Amino acid sequence: MGTRTIRITATPNATGWVCQVRIEEDGRKVSEHTVEVATSDVERLAPDGSVEDLVLRSFEFLLEREPPSSILRRFALTDIERYFPEYPKVIGA
Repeated sequence: MGTRTIRITATPNATGWVCQVRIEEDGRKVSEHTVEVATSDVERLAPDGSVEDLVLRSFEFLLEREPPSSILRRFALTDIERYFPEYPKVIGA
């Protein structure tokens, strides 16, 4: 595997953010995802960080466990816990 890049654009909305995530390998798009992040998610999982940092760390977490093609195209950040119960503990560390 070559160089992997995760690009995140966060757009605020009434309840938090909608993040567009683009995964690239060697400069080529591999997949794109839309992630809904509530303000409470950032407060709980990354109280000292930004939404972009939380989403980046969340995608790094996911990519350690599955290929980009297996990640849902659209989901709420809290959905990760349903599939990976260890997520809050790992991401909050």
